[in-house]
Amino acid sequence: MLILTRRVGETIRINDDISIQVLGICGQQVRLGITAPADVAVHREEVYERIQAQREIDSAA
Repeated sequence: MLILTRRVGETIRINDDISIQVLGICGQQVRLGITAPADVAVHREEVYERIQAQREIDSAA
């Protein structure tokens, strides 16, 4: 795992077409702004896990 430190307003780049900017920090929460192409799915982990679980249910049916 790569670990990076960023301040509010600073950005992380992934390849040429994905950027993640730190928009704000409030206590234990960090607000991120993510810019990515439309064909790149971006989800919170708990949402992604629900999607994967639903796909498994759908494929078993």
